[in-house]
Amino acid sequence: MTDLLRVPVSEHRDVSTRVLTALGVPEAAAREQAELLLEGDLRGHASHGLRRLDMLAQRLRSGAARADARPTSTWVTESVLVVDGDGGLGPPIARRATEELLGRVAESGVAVAAVRNANHLGMLAPYVEAMAAAGVVGIALTTSEALVHPWGGTQALVGTNPLAVAVPVPGEDPLVLDMATGQVSRGKVLDHAARGLPLAPGDAVDADGVPTTDAAAAVDGAISPFGGPKGYALGVMLEVLVATLTRTALGQDVRGTLDPTDPSTKGDLFIAMDPAVFGSGTAPVADYLATLRQTTPAPGHDRVLVPGDRARATRAANLAAGVPVAQGTWATAQQIAADLSERH
Repeated sequence: MTDLLRVPVSEHRDVSTRVLTALGVPEAAAREQAELLLEGDLRGHASHGLRRLDMLAQRLRSGAARADARPTSTWVTESVLVVDGDGGLGPPIARRATEELLGRVAESGVAVAAVRNANHLGMLAPYVEAMAAAGVVGIALTTSEALVHPWGGTQALVGTNPLAVAVPVPGEDPLVLDMATGQVSRGKVLDHAARGLPLAPGDAVDADGVPTTDAAAAVDGAISPFGGPKGYALGVMLEVLVATLTRTALGQDVRGTLDPTDPSTKGDLFIAMDPAVFGSGTAPVADYLATLRQTTPAPGHDRVLVPGDRARATRAANLAAGVPVAQGTWATAQQIAADLSERH
């Protein structure tokens, strides 16, 4: 796209870190948050990249996100960890929770962390990839504001409710799924609206419930569930599952990732499972994935991919060429950093 800049990785990471630390976030936590914003842009998901820095800054200024948060975690059973994020930034809280799971899962076989009162996580893939790197199967679930209309309806009543799964594969990168149950993310709708780009047919409806490709009209409407009734059903089930186990809100009561002032009322669920405790391993997975990749591609396709391949290829290309960032997003980040530098 002509409105995209190619930014060096170090500059992308630095501007986020400078903004966050200037707003009182400890250096380590600021770097973890900055890394998740970087991963969003590296993997081609601007909705989870630097464009979120402005909202994070606004939430820190208003106190909706706490720079000085003191999260607490309690093992309520041998395998269940309950985490209260104290209103802190999502990535450092999630990293701490997953590290605690990894310290426990070899004994219990399965370990679960239920997180509440934490801010937006960013992309989920990095969390489950970290678990897979330790040799365990990782699952991450989170809820979002009501942005998706139910199948057959028009009003936004269901979250996009992303989920991610990573399975370690001997000798190669893990098998990774990272998806939401909405056809697109809210961030993509906002990104396309800001850049004057159209959405794909079937992505969203306008305020009257009429399907639209106009991203600006979709901002006031609702995202469509992916796969029609199946995506809708999955979104509802994931929302109820996460909300029940984390004791967090449902539907239109979920707030706090898209606005500058509301406390975060969504929930996050992390699950680690050690295949060795089950008496099995993931060695056969490599052969299975090779079979899938080597199958004859259908007309119009160059090759067959497995989950995670496209994101890794995009990430590698962007590491080499520079991180793609919309000109407006980069200008906003630079301005926020400059303003905070003048105040300090």
